Amino acid sequence: MNYPPNRKPPHPGLPPGRLAFSRRGFLGRLAFAVAAAIHLPGGPGSLPATAAAQPDTYVVRPGDTLSGIAVQHGVPLSRLRTLNGITTDHIRPGQRLRLRAESEYPLLASVRSRIAVGNLHRTRWKHIILHHSATAGGNAEIFDRFHRERRRMENGLAYHFIIGNGTDSTDGQIEVGPRWTRQLNGGHVRSLALNDNSVGICLVGDFERTRPTDKQVAASLELVGYLQRTLLAGTPRVLVHRELKGEHTLCPGRHFPTGRFRRFRA
Repeated sequence: MNYPPNRKPPHPGLPPGRLAFSRRGFLGRLAFAVAAAIHLPGGPGSLPATAAAQPDTYVVRPGDTLSGIAVQHGVPLSRLRTLNGITTDHIRPGQRLRLRAESEYPLLASVRSRIAVGNLHRTRWKHIILHHSATAGGNAEIFDRFHRERRRMENGLAYHFIIGNGTDSTDGQIEVGPRWTRQLNGGHVRSLALNDNSVGICLVGDFERTRPTDKQVAASLELVGYLQRTLLAGTPRVLVHRELKGEHTLCPGRHFPTGRFRRFRA
């Protein structure tokens, strides 16, 4: 971060020992293949829970039908109509359909009204950028004071959202900053252009040294999913700070679970 507090029959020529080894090897490979095919929990082919997570939206393709989409995603047809405010089965290619309701983001319940602000610019935000604070503790108020007094930032807190780690705010607590409620540009990266169209989310902690808490990760996943797939238009691109060209930073640290956000980065 720029602003601290901020893996045929058996071959006849094989001797008996090699033959037994060959059979064991074959059976082992067969078991591995079966486990991979059916994703046995805990088996060598099992998938992380996040990889199989239900998407929040679906973009209609040529040849799709509403009933087919409902079956494919396990959503009752009537519910799919209700979620998208449609009364017929007529859909068009390129149309984005919601598969989940806002109420299906339980960790956002207490702050959703502050996220879905009335002055929201749905088409403005093209990126969602994840950071760590590079500090052991902190919260929105502490970082706001630092950015105003030390960084001389007129609008204070450089990020749009802060996610606490249990030190100076509740573990997993999402704090909505004034840059979001007022729909102001961020101050969390060097590029002025990116600050103008990127949502900045900062998890409290130094993830070069420690790992984010489970509650921080869960809250981050819900927040990113809600922003990208429900609230904002155009599916903003999800990035971690160090991926930005010209930033020269380790943020959000080597222990940040970037892979957990894979489903938002396809």
